[in-house]
Amino acid sequence: MTARVSSSSLIERLPKVRGELVANAPLAPLTWFRVGGPAEVLFRPVDADDLAAFLAATPEDIPVTVIGVGSNLLVRDGGVEGVVIRLGKGFMQIEALEGNRVRAGTAALDVAVARVAQEAGIAGLEFYRGIPGSIGGALRMNGGAYERETKDVLIEAVALDRKGIRHVLSNADMKYTYRHCGIPDGYIFVEATFQGRPGDKAEILGRMDEITAKREASQPIRTRTGGSTFKNPQGHKSWQLIDAAGGRGLAHGGAQVSELHCNFLINTGDATAADLEDLGEEVRARVKAQSGIMLDWEIKRIGERA
Repeated sequence: MTARVSSSSLIERLPKVRGELVANAPLAPLTWFRVGGPAEVLFRPVDADDLAAFLAATPEDIPVTVIGVGSNLLVRDGGVEGVVIRLGKGFMQIEALEGNRVRAGTAALDVAVARVAQEAGIAGLEFYRGIPGSIGGALRMNGGAYERETKDVLIEAVALDRKGIRHVLSNADMKYTYRHCGIPDGYIFVEATFQGRPGDKAEILGRMDEITAKREASQPIRTRTGGSTFKNPQGHKSWQLIDAAGGRGLAHGGAQVSELHCNFLINTGDATAADLEDLGEEVRARVKAQSGIMLDWEIKRIGERA
């Protein structure tokens, strides 16, 4: 990271918490790519009250970044300035409610939400079985798969702003578009409620198994990858554009475009974050030259280059 106030000095400026504050904390192990530099300070709040108190008392000049399970995240090699917040066990609760609804903390895995819904005989949330991330990311990115999106099932989300103030947001408040929501970046989602419909448990499980089989057959899910790299341009599929531009199997350092699915980048073993980002930019340039279309990153990239 570039020259700045030391991590130990930063911690001294932060409020007391019930959770954990760690200086110069490695972030690579927290991402699926397994690359990237450290957080100046990593904060793991115990619960929403701990997080709210921290936000309310933290000086606004200190940058705050939130990460989930790191499935669609690239941390640059220079690390992340300020405080990185990672929600843990206190945000993983999932509960089936009356009226075919499911309430979940935002650190809960999408697949776990699909499983709880299935066990309760609630249909309509099966598509979350195909999203390798957490509910917080699904809310922020309007996560979707297999013809369904978060906007189709969300009733409301609860978020904390930079001052620690709690906001209850309706589906309309989220202003959802493709892989995007209109809520300010400074809001941290802590909980969400989803609407399903009555369903047969066995039929729901069958649909989830079908989604699992499709993913395993078409995506490099057992590699160090970051999920879908680029958003699909309107009227096009990113993987088809990349394939047509000669991107399949393209490599840069330890990074490679997947041979199985062209919209996935892979850390073959010794890639740096720069290798992966540079490869992504090369893919974008090739697609632009071949088709005239500039792909937009879907993977969230944070931090500074080394």
